[in-house]
Amino acid sequence: MNAEPDGPQDRLRRFVTIWSRAVFPVTTTSSTRPEFEEQLLPLARRLSRALRARAFDADEGRAVGAALVEAHCTDPEALSRTLDCVDAYLVLYCGGDADHEDQRARCARLQHAMAAGFAQALRARTLAEQEAIARAALQAQGVVAQALHTTEARFRAVFEGAAIGIGIADLSGNVLQVNGALLRMFGLSEHGMRGRNVREWTHPDDAPQTWRLYDELVRGEREHYHLEKAFYRPDGTVLWTNLTVSLLRDADGDPQYQLALMEDTTERRLLNLRLRYEATHDALTGLPNRSFFFERLEKALNAGEGQRFGLCYLDLDGFKTVNDSLGHAAGDRLLVEVADRLQACATAPGEMVARLGGDEFVALTTGPDTPRKVDELAGRIMNALLAPIRVDGRELTVRGSIGIVEGPAGERSPAEVLRSADITMYRAKSAGGNRFELADPEADARAITRHGLTTALPTALDRGEFFIEYQPLVHLGDGSVRGAEALVRWLHPQHGVLGPDRFISLAEHTGLIVPLGRWVLEQSVRQAREWRLLHGGDEAGPLRINVNLSPCQLTHPGLVQDTVEILERAGVEPDALCLEVTESALIGADDDLLKPLRRLAEMGVDIALDDFGTGYSNLANLRRLPVSVLKLDRSFTQSMQQFPADPVDLKIVEGIVSLAHSLDLAVTVEGVETGAQAEQLRILGCDTAQGWYYARPGPPERLHELALVDATG
Repeated sequence: MNAEPDGPQDRLRRFVTIWSRAVFPVTTTSSTRPEFEEQLLPLARRLSRALRARAFDADEGRAVGAALVEAHCTDPEALSRTLDCVDAYLVLYCGGDADHEDQRARCARLQHAMAAGFAQALRARTLAEQEAIARAALQAQGVVAQALHTTEARFRAVFEGAAIGIGIADLSGNVLQVNGALLRMFGLSEHGMRGRNVREWTHPDDAPQTWRLYDELVRGEREHYHLEKAFYRPDGTVLWTNLTVSLLRDADGDPQYQLALMEDTTERRLLNLRLRYEATHDALTGLPNRSFFFERLEKALNAGEGQRFGLCYLDLDGFKTVNDSLGHAAGDRLLVEVADRLQACATAPGEMVARLGGDEFVALTTGPDTPRKVDELAGRIMNALLAPIRVDGRELTVRGSIGIVEGPAGERSPAEVLRSADITMYRAKSAGGNRFELADPEADARAITRHGLTTALPTALDRGEFFIEYQPLVHLGDGSVRGAEALVRWLHPQHGVLGPDRFISLAEHTGLIVPLGRWVLEQSVRQAREWRLLHGGDEAGPLRINVNLSPCQLTHPGLVQDTVEILERAGVEPDALCLEVTESALIGADDDLLKPLRRLAEMGVDIALDDFGTGYSNLANLRRLPVSVLKLDRSFTQSMQQFPADPVDLKIVEGIVSLAHSLDLAVTVEGVETGAQAEQLRILGCDTAQGWYYARPGPPERLHELALVDATG
């Protein structure tokens, strides 16, 4: 087996060799085959350049066709063999690394152009021969007649034998001649084709410039044009073609005929349409997919003034349970049935339904009256999901949450609209599902901000954006400062200082609460050590630091070890630390959850039960909890702002204090804002308090200053 040529010139030479071997036997020439091959080499170069050129130039193909006539390749078989060689080998040897599908189409157009050039040159040669015959008519009338017959026979053979459809019409559009290939394309007989006018072949899908180009050609203002055109066949089917129409002039250069070359591209077009459908529709449900939906949404958002849009974003409630319990095949059948029901809901003009993926669907409506239409569309969708869906012998109840976005065109991008709909849908799902909600710009802004904070949290700790403020704990008996509660803050680059209510829940959701809590504990214990040193050591009345523990930290296996290591590194005794745990976190707590707290309490760390009175826990549970401090919720102090205080609330607080003291527990009260509250709580027997009456949360230096004032005065 011969090796493939290495370089472009070798491949070009190989193509020329194949071409010359095919054509030389049917060429009338005095040249040897190697000499004839050298004649074909420049023609092959022109074809190669035309194949790989940035813009297609049909003149190159016509020039090559005409050059074949000049090289005496006038036998019909010569053109037929030439077209066969170009069709089979030009892309193979001269195509390079470009898209072969595109080059195959360009190769077909080159063949059309070569045939047209060959026909024009052969006709011109015929006319020239006719003129020569006329001049020599008296000397060789018989020879002239024979030459004319031969020329016409050659042209007829080329015309009839071509694989592409060829038709000739006069300048009025009347069809004069057609070849067999064209008749087969249209499914007509020659009698049915002749006499028809070109202008009868209009089609609704004609490009806007089709007939303008035609008129320019028959007026002699252009030599040719090329476009894609559809024709109706007699049976009603559509024939799609690559159409090239060229102008044929007489010897004086005046327009005389029009020559049409047609390539049947119907199957190729149907394939492209199928590929387009598959690229824009969901394979499972047959609904338009995300890509197609975004095209329609963008078109709706770019509509003219006065136009509006409405969008319903649907997510099925509990679909994951179906997949997990019945399998993905059952889940797919459920989605297909849901898609069919949704499709039946959006049948009005301007409405469509698409599947974005998974169990997420969208419905779009457009027009000037979308505020009413989108509500009706959402209602139809909810009603369509009411009836159970039968899958594998089971009747499944399907529910969905819908987020609705409606508004005027031209104000938002598709991505912004879909984001708002997604946020609104999750708001409906958070409200219990099986409902629809309307988009709220303020709710969207909060959700976007929340997402931004969630995204920024992981790096905020590394960048040192967190800091701690301390709120003093004051003894109600003598007013002395006994310690402080550590309250973490986030100095956000865009939003400024954020309190824990803005990010602690996000930290718990992302798992960052564990490293963040460890950092707060380290900083707070280190600060407690500095306070003790500044305040004169342990004997002079140690200051205690209170640090909050989240439920996630309680279940973290390293809680005890981390606390011990932090205390040891700081050189602080365990009694300087009080860990605050919310009452709700310990309701129903088992021994495994309480075990770390018991170990810490046995070491000497105080455990405070925070927000006591909000968790509705059984007071008898206090005996089994390893706590040493009850921290009453601020709701108890709020009832004491008016004088006289509600006697029932006073009795409740008095009872809690009495119970706590009987269990040897200290009582701390939050939210003290007035002297009257402080005095009332002192009378009731509470031990310590904190609130704005004493000091707002602030830097650690303020606590030391307050402690010095107490010590001196």
